[in-house]
Order: sequence, then C-alpha cells, then structure tokens
Amino acid sequence: MEFAKIVEQAKKYQPEMTRFLRDMLAIPSESCQEEKVVLRIKQEMEKVGFDEVKIDPMGNVLGRIGHGPHVIAMDAHIDTVGVGNMANWEFDPYKGFEDDEVIGGRGASDQEGGMASMVYAGKIIKDLGLEGEYTLWVVGSVQEEDCDGLCWQYIINEDKLVPEFVVITEPTDGKIYRGQRGRMEIQVKTQGVSCHGSAPERGDNAIYKMAPILEELRALHENLLDHPFLGKGTLTVSEIFHTSPSRCAVADSCWISIDRRLTAGETWEYAIQQIKNLPSVKAAKAEVTMYQYDRPAYTGLVYPTECYFPTWLIEDGHPVCGTLEEAYAELFKKKPEVDKWTFSTNGVSIMGRYGIPCIGFGPGHEDQAHAPNEKTWKKELVDCAAMYAAIPLLYVKKYADKMPKNTQNLV
Repeated sequence: MEFAKIVEQAKKYQPEMTRFLRDMLAIPSESCQEEKVVLRIKQEMEKVGFDEVKIDPMGNVLGRIGHGPHVIAMDAHIDTVGVGNMANWEFDPYKGFEDDEVIGGRGASDQEGGMASMVYAGKIIKDLGLEGEYTLWVVGSVQEEDCDGLCWQYIINEDKLVPEFVVITEPTDGKIYRGQRGRMEIQVKTQGVSCHGSAPERGDNAIYKMAPILEELRALHENLLDHPFLGKGTLTVSEIFHTSPSRCAVADSCWISIDRRLTAGETWEYAIQQIKNLPSVKAAKAEVTMYQYDRPAYTGLVYPTECYFPTWLIEDGHPVCGTLEEAYAELFKKKPEVDKWTFSTNGVSIMGRYGIPCIGFGPGHEDQAHAPNEKTWKKELVDCAAMYAAIPLLYVKKYADKMPKNTQNLV
C-alpha cells in the first residue's frame, strides 16, 4: 500500500470535506431531529461512489464499500447538542465560519467532522483501488447525545450488522484512543407526608430526608475505585426535584439524579448497591433505581433501554490497536500517542455491551464538545480521511488473522 499517495489524495479533498462539513453544520440536528442532515449525508455518500447507501428504521444512515468477508465499521454520531446561551457565541453556530486552519459551528468537533472525513475516505479507497477482502460500513448514527450507544444496540440487534471491529470517530486530539469510563443515570427518591407549612411537625419532610443522603453521596465519590489507565470512578448529583401541594406546605417527595462514571471493574449492580448500602438511604427507606430512556427517534421508532452505558477498554497490543498504530506511523512518519476519552461514546454498546472491539481516532478536540464557539481543524479532517482510507486494507493484510477467536461472531 502506498501510504504517501493516500495522504496526497486526502489533501486533495480538503476543499470538498470542508464544504461538506459546513453543509452539515448549517443544518440544525439535535438528537431526535436529525432527518435533514441524514439526507444530506446520504446524498454525499452517493455522490462519491459508495456501493450502497441506506437509512434504517431508526434513522441511522449506513454506507457500504466493498463486499469482502471481513466486516469493518466506522461510526460518527451526527446529532448535536443545542447551542445554549447565544450570548456566549462569537459567531452564528449554524452559519459557522472558516479560515485557513479551522471550521467553526455546532457539531464541528462533536462530531460531524468525523463524518466528513469518513465519506471522503470512501472516495480515496475508490480512487486508489484500496478495496480488498473486506466490507466497510460507514455509519452516521442518531440519538447519541441523548442516549449514547442506543443507535448501535439497534444496528447490532435489528440491522444485524456485527463488524469485527469499529473505529469511533469522536474527537481524539490527534491521538488514538482505546477506551473510556462507562456511565449510568441513577435516581434516588425519598417519600414524605405533606402538611401546612405553619405546622411542619404534623408532616414528614421528604427534602430533609434527602439532606444526609447528599452528604453521604459526596463522601462516597471520594472512595470510588481507580484504574491505572481509565482513571477513577466518579459520582455527582446533577439534579434535584420535589413535589409539594404549595410553597406553604411540607414536601411530600424528593428525588435526585446522579451522574455516575464507572471505571474498569464497576458494574451497574455494584454502583446501585453502593448507594443502597448508605446508612442514610436505609434510614430514609429511599428508592434507588436506574433511569430508562424511551424517547422516539425522528422516524417515530421507540427503542427503549436502561440508562446504563458500560465501560470499555481494548488492551494495548490488540490487533486493532496495532492496525491503527501502524497506519498512523506509515502515513505521518511518527509514533502516535495512545490515550482514552474523558467523555462517553457509542463504544459503550459496541464493546461495552457486545464485546466488539472499538478504537478511536477522530478530528477535533474533546474540549470543543458542547462548548460555545466550537471548531475543528482542517488538517485533522485530512489526517483522519487518510487514516480511515488506510485502515481496512492494512487490517485484512496484516492483522485480521491475529484477532482473538472470541471476537468473531460475538452476537
């Protein structure tokens, strides 16, 4: 494989990638409202010569190149968060902007830039005859910002797409990422009895019952498990709610939301039980449950799941790591840095639930995600397009036969 030609071709397509990315950024596409951007992606895939392009019942767009026996997938979620307070933006998040180095707009790093690079990697594969004994599926997935991994639960279970591995194209700051902490969304609820606020002793205040629970949760955070690569598990109370007949009454229920980040070795059962074991939770007879997600996709499809997003980690030296590290070294003539994501990705389902190896390499930077004045870098779009074009053929020629047997036909 002539890696220099791949880089040269990727540089050639920088203007097209830039134009395509700006088109996507101009289309508001918050979770469950992605239809128009999905149609724009389908149009571009067809234009550059994908062998097949389809939209599944959930609304994910899937483009295929090749028809070989080794099935590989690359994923970009193409939904975005909202823009927040417009006063914090120096430019219109949908009109965006560009200069010689960067492109600005909501979704530039998180993560429609990855889609632009993937589509033009497909074009490079076609141009340079890099097809081989593989089938590559390029996936634009929906609802990730709302419920990460749900889209891939559907793709694996219902579309029956089970790749040998998946490249996740979330922003990686120019590095290769091989894991992330998992997460879960937990509710703790206390019950009370309302009465007139002028005589609170007649009731049972659910908010007061919650107070010691909050203190013990803060202490629990400090003592969670740590891991040498992924880091420490974390816990924070993110929301608090209550019910009461009026402002002049004792609260008769109170509940909080907990954002729990799970490091290696922590399961959802373990995390729930830790909270149930707190003395304050027992004393209050508080109910500890996991949130459920059942918001309809833009197609109207409802695919409910529990709000549990498992930790995943691919070991150093795995053939999939080797593939990306060699591709990077050959393309850019330097050794890559290998690290992990701080935030969560669709890998929580792909590898966390189903054991399909995941690896990350994507344009943009983590600190741009969900931030005002979000931007990405044109050079990184080019570098990622080159990587995505080189990975499939390098994998089937040098690494596919080294894959652990238990990673084949996992589902």
